[in-house]
Amino acid sequence: MESRLSVAGQAVQPILVMFPLGLFAMAVMFDLADLLGGPSILGALAYWNVVAGLVGGALAAVAGAADVMFARRSQDRRLGALRSLINVGVLVAFAVIAMLRVQAADRVVGGGLFTVELFALALAGFGAWFGGEIANGRPPAFARAAVGNRNY
Repeated sequence: MESRLSVAGQAVQPILVMFPLGLFAMAVMFDLADLLGGPSILGALAYWNVVAGLVGGALAAVAGAADVMFARRSQDRRLGALRSLINVGVLVAFAVIAMLRVQAADRVVGGGLFTVELFALALAGFGAWFGGEIANGRPPAFARAAVGNRNY
């Protein structure tokens, strides 16, 4: 799938995806350190990483939507929509995590919310891998089956 939104010949959406991915990964690391007995400020740092990741993720979602809207082939539009659904799922999961953290003292998480955060990060990693496979022109078999074209 060719990106339509580019700056200086470089696609914008793949670049924008890396910022929230890194911020979400750092939030998980800060929370892990906090749960293992680190200073309580790590919970607040993790919270603000999640918030910044949500802002960056929203920008990446807009860039991804622009790519999907201007895709020429219907298979590309379907694969782009599937990629967008995965990315929006990640944003929703981290938004719920952020909303639940607002109520906690020092914005720290417990074991259950940390598990959800790990799952959301794994989904984000899968979404980044999936987007990379689509960008390189080799969508996985499940995606080819989802768009209804096995000879992609």
